[in-house]
Amino acid sequence: MARLHHSEGSNSDAHVKVTNQKTPGFLERLGETVGGMLTGLVAFLLSFYLLFTNEGRCVRTQKSLDEGLSLVVSLKDIFTPLPQNDWKLVHLTGPLMTTQPLYDPNYGVSLHVVKLQRRVEMYQWVEFEESREYEEDGEKKTETRYSYNNEWRSEVVNSRNFDREIGHKNPSSMAVESFMAVSGDVGLGNFHLSKGLINKINTFKRIRLARFEGPHTDIIVRDDYFYHSHNPRSPEVGDLRVSFHYAGLSGEWSFLGRPDVVTVVARQKGNELLAYPTQSGNNLELLYEESLSAMEVFEKEHAENSVLTWALRCGGWLLMFVGIKLMTKIFHTLVDWFPMVRDLISLGLTVFALSVATSLTLLTVAVGWIFYRPLVAVLLGTLAAVPMVIARSRDRPKML
Repeated sequence: MARLHHSEGSNSDAHVKVTNQKTPGFLERLGETVGGMLTGLVAFLLSFYLLFTNEGRCVRTQKSLDEGLSLVVSLKDIFTPLPQNDWKLVHLTGPLMTTQPLYDPNYGVSLHVVKLQRRVEMYQWVEFEESREYEEDGEKKTETRYSYNNEWRSEVVNSRNFDREIGHKNPSSMAVESFMAVSGDVGLGNFHLSKGLINKINTFKRIRLARFEGPHTDIIVRDDYFYHSHNPRSPEVGDLRVSFHYAGLSGEWSFLGRPDVVTVVARQKGNELLAYPTQSGNNLELLYEESLSAMEVFEKEHAENSVLTWALRCGGWLLMFVGIKLMTKIFHTLVDWFPMVRDLISLGLTVFALSVATSLTLLTVAVGWIFYRPLVAVLLGTLAAVPMVIARSRDRPKML
């Protein structure tokens, strides 16, 4: 296994444990293979569903974006909602506004932002293990090396699950919890953003705490953290450190800078910006944390749709390939006591899985497109047949 490298803390209290397991017999390995075949069948069938539905999602998204681009109205004045634009898809750009600051009373942090996040970490024991397997005296053995380090972690590490808890015990909870406050009223000029648009503001930035003071004498400000520690340079297990982050700087000029500018494409309803339902069935409710034209917004959405489509296609192909490998592993198990034959069978099964997964993936994609673009479907179907034709041509006996 790969060796783990750790940068914080160290501990020499490492130990090794060896566990013995009788080498499984042929019937046991065959039983495991049958279980794997069932798992492979599920993965194989699921891949068809993923590939087919992905194509429908891709086309619906493309049509919705094309429809939106043909209808969108760009607003030059974001402070005067015009009645004639009600229920229309509008595009507008401007700085964020919030009526009330978000406030953390525990640390005295108050800012005009859309989201204020408190992140808490605790100094804890962390267990690491490295394992290697080998066979000795007809038994399968696993040698595991356990080591322990001190690290800052945002989640409580349960030391009860350690191989050796004595000397490495962690607190069961944190005295201060992480949390995130979200403004309920966010504006863009005189327009109010929907919750869906507010949820899209997620570019968090670290708040520099140099101008803040610890709310209590036992809390020390150092390196942009509030430390619950007697000595931040040499923390003890159970010590806490707290940092703050924000997304969507709003309101007037502050020590953090100018308010963030966003671009929104959504439906206007009075002075509200809501989701716009398209005829293709998708809702358009777009927000980018930068200044963009309407054309640039839809170009970015098309690019994201393309990336997601290809990612799901690759994921579907991989799922199908793994499913076929699991379903055909029984042939490998039947000959695994003949090393040379086993290796040849394994190579052949891998090539078979690659060919079949590629062909069936292309065919499934073609079926998904056939209702929308028949010409593309025919082309993909032709490409899908190529591996099979090549395989058949190689199997034909050569004429002397």
